[in-house]
Amino acid sequence: MADTKTVVLVHGAWHGSWCWHKVVDGLRDRGVPVVAVDLPLTSLHDDVDATTKALDEIDGPIVLCGHSYGGAVITEAGRHPAVEHLVYVTAFTVDEGESPSRAAPDSNAPATELNDAIVVSEDGAWLTLAPERLPNGLYHDCSEEDTAFALARLRPIAMSCVTTPAGVPAFRTTPSTYAVCTDDRAVHPELQRAMAARCTSVVEWPTAHSPFFNRPDLVVDLLAERAR
Repeated sequence: MADTKTVVLVHGAWHGSWCWHKVVDGLRDRGVPVVAVDLPLTSLHDDVDATTKALDEIDGPIVLCGHSYGGAVITEAGRHPAVEHLVYVTAFTVDEGESPSRAAPDSNAPATELNDAIVVSEDGAWLTLAPERLPNGLYHDCSEEDTAFALARLRPIAMSCVTTPAGVPAFRTTPSTYAVCTDDRAVHPELQRAMAARCTSVVEWPTAHSPFFNRPDLVVDLLAERAR
């Protein structure tokens, strides 16, 4: 499979590369080279820089995949010349001047249950999550084992990550696929569809916000196909 592209996975807010472990295993089982990036979550610039450095270390073409907030990261980092396809999994395809907190403002999508779980630090610089409210917002269709695995590993994200306006988006010039998760209680499906309209192609999955846990087969199938 010498012509297979390398898949690079970019996690979302509060998470780490650990959330992709089932997808990584599935892609490797199919002979697809894969790298999962760990974002510092200290600023959008820092996260784009960490992703770009990972891309620089890869020989050959790349499929760059972002989940949730990771969509904003790949929209910036995806301008890297080796990136041949972008994949957004219930992710923020922010246009120029938008931020994850102000993405597709004309969509008028309702707020979601995740909003009730977000806790802002006293100085307003960091966002954390109330653990007791999270299973319903992020993992309601996941197993208790996967939910506990995630809750033990979540970490803060800087407010600036979600409020910094984006530059010229990579999806304007690079082919892209958006996976809408129709049972998502974190990023409303209507907001997803508004952002998905910016992409080259769209698929819809009957999952909640974390298909890398509950339906890794769907994620692996899509990424393996785009890596061919």
